[in-house]
Amino acid sequence: MRRITLIAAVMLLAGSVVSAQSEQSQTRGFWEGIRASIQHNLGRPYVWGAAGLKSFDCSGFVWRVMYENGILLKRTTARKFYMTLPQATKDDQTSFGTLVFFDDLQHIGIIDDASSFYHAQVSIGTNRSPMNSFWKKKIYGFRKLPMP
Repeated sequence: MRRITLIAAVMLLAGSVVSAQSEQSQTRGFWEGIRASIQHNLGRPYVWGAAGLKSFDCSGFVWRVMYENGILLKRTTARKFYMTLPQATKDDQTSFGTLVFFDDLQHIGIIDDASSFYHAQVSIGTNRSPMNSFWKKKIYGFRKLPMP
């Protein structure tokens, strides 16, 4: 009886380890997909109200990246994304994939790292910009991308 209990406990523990590894793999795959979608859509021109495939505005760019990775939200504005999505912790604010909001919720981007972010800029289109003093003083807040 003890032997069966021990075998069952080992099998349960092994299942937990495999489940945790599978979850980590799925999470890593999700973030790799987000990065691939961003890279694929860089260099496209800015067009107000556009959500791809050939042009974007800022919220359309973010929506397209989410859509291509299984986050199915209604196409909306930066303001509504901010009101809908979960708040980012202080630690998340410089983590890849965190959404950053600017200009009283008039603009949105996706954090790359502590010193840069991706967005659709009127004069440049979709690009990676430095998080310099110009942008830092315009930050309104941060939100997390939900997992699909």
